[in-house]
This record gives sequence, structure tokens and C-alpha cells, in this order.
Amino acid sequence: MQLQLIDSHCHLDDPHFDVDRRAVLLRATQAGVVAQLLPAVSAARWPVLKDVLALSDGLYAAYGLHPMFIDQHKEAHLDQLQHWLAHEKPVAVGECGLDFFIKGLDQTAQLHFFHQQLDLAVQFNLPVVIHARKSVDQVLRALRQRPTLTGVCHCFSGSEQQAKQLIERGFKLGFGGPITYPRALKLRRLVMQLPLEVLLLESDAPDQPDQTHWGERNEPAYLSQVVQTVAELRGIEQAQVASVTTNSARQLFQF
Repeated sequence: MQLQLIDSHCHLDDPHFDVDRRAVLLRATQAGVVAQLLPAVSAARWPVLKDVLALSDGLYAAYGLHPMFIDQHKEAHLDQLQHWLAHEKPVAVGECGLDFFIKGLDQTAQLHFFHQQLDLAVQFNLPVVIHARKSVDQVLRALRQRPTLTGVCHCFSGSEQQAKQLIERGFKLGFGGPITYPRALKLRRLVMQLPLEVLLLESDAPDQPDQTHWGERNEPAYLSQVVQTVAELRGIEQAQVASVTTNSARQLFQF
């Protein structure tokens, strides 16, 4: 019996997929990926993402403003986002968050747009898809101010203590291709030690391919490599990993 997987973070609207997007979807389906969450990165990409959703019933949108594109975001986009959340009925707000790793990104502006998007998530009772690099403590501070929020901290790279604080707030943690690299000791330890119920699988395609596809464009079909690694690290069957993580994604995003 084929595993049923959910890719909780895939940028299928990315221009890297313009040449063969339908083929990518077909390969994903053949690999057992039954649903994908597609988080937006900028207001300019929202209409593109909406068009991509029409390609399959298994595609779901999250609309938001990514911190790495802070220079593109305008105050008016927050009003537009409110309109999109009200009329397009996405399953989450995001990708939003904070990136204090990349130098030159305006941190004050990032915090403003992040807090505004969290408030919209509260207003619309939606989970959030959070990007947090070198900023998990600041993210936690913002979440404490909004105790009803749930969501996922995608591509989690924080400490075990930070992970537990997020879990206590009802958040899931996303893991993908990076855990397949033997040198990723901290990530692999987290995957082994954290409760399986809080883990979500993600490709983050076209970025962050697994070890077997290093240097290539990533795609959701490769999620099977992530499942295999989680199962090996935890000493359990892949079917259990697939079942629990798929269930968790369905519950969080109401697929």
C-alpha cells in the first residue's frame, strides 16, 4: 500500500517550475503526495499562486508576505492581504516571519509586517506559516502576545528548548531535506527526540533538496526521502511516519 504524504511547504508557484509544473505534480502524485500547502512570498505572486491552485484539488494556499522580500512589501499590501484572506479562503497566513540571518534586511520593517500578519491570522482564525532564521526568540515573544494562534514553524532550526516552547503553544515544526544530511546533527537529534505528532514533512521546493538530490532543483516527489530519514532516525516504519505527519497536517490546516 502506497504511503499518503502531505507536503506542508512547497513553492510550486515558483518560476523554476514554469517549464514543467504539471509533470512535477504528476511525479508528486506518483510518489504518494496527496496534498501540498503552497505559501506565498509577496503580493505580486498571489495571483500566480491562485492560478496554480487550479491545477489540482490537492493544492492549498497560504497568503502572506515573506521577510526575505521585505524590500518589496508596502503598507498597502497588508490591506490587500486582508481582502485576499476574506475572499480567497486560504488555509493559512504566510509565509511570514523574521529573518535575522541575512544581513541588510530591515529588522524593524520585518517586525512590523510580521506582527500585522499575526494579527490578521487571529482575526481570521487561521494558522500561520512562520519563517524564523536566527529569530526564534523574537517569534516566540510575538506569539506569547497572541495565545490563540496556532501554526507551523517551517524549516525549524532552533534549539530543543525553543522547540518545546513552540510545541507548548500548539505549534508544529516543519522538517525537510536538510535532515537527510549526516552532518546535520542538531536537526537529526531533534527529529529523534521530539514527539512524532508535532513534526510536519516539507519539501520547501524548489529549495533545500535532500542529500540524494544535492545541487538539483527540489520537488515535492522527493518528500519520500524525508519520510525514509525520519523513520530511520526514530527506528520506526515509514508507514507510521506518513500516517502521523499526514494526520497532523490535516488537523492543522483543515484540509
